[in-house]
Amino acid sequence: MENINRQSFKYNEIKEYFEDFIKENSNYLEEIGDDLHDECFNTDYYIIGRYQAKQWLGDQVFDVINIIKEYETEMFGEVTTDFSEPERVVNMYVYIVGEHIVEDYFCNYHWGKSRETA
Repeated sequence: MENINRQSFKYNEIKEYFEDFIKENSNYLEEIGDDLHDECFNTDYYIIGRYQAKQWLGDQVFDVINIIKEYETEMFGEVTTDFSEPERVVNMYVYIVGEHIVEDYFCNYHWGKSRETA
């Protein structure tokens, strides 16, 4: 699967969305715990509206679709996202990138906590 990193399409924008979520929910982070990714990227839509989704995808639509196809094949054994619906394409891509952002957050959070107690 294509490697998701800081140079990935809209990575910084998605990371800002995550950081805003963290700020808005700072009192509940302990409760959210391991469900952080799902709470941030799977309980609400990142983009609503076909037009907005098409604009957001721009000329990267086929690269995004390829990332989703590879991810879903690897994770689920089949592709389930309806690629005829731009909203679903955007929201699944954001979900995938979000996994990497949350993983980085937990690595940095735990690394920072271990340094504080050392």
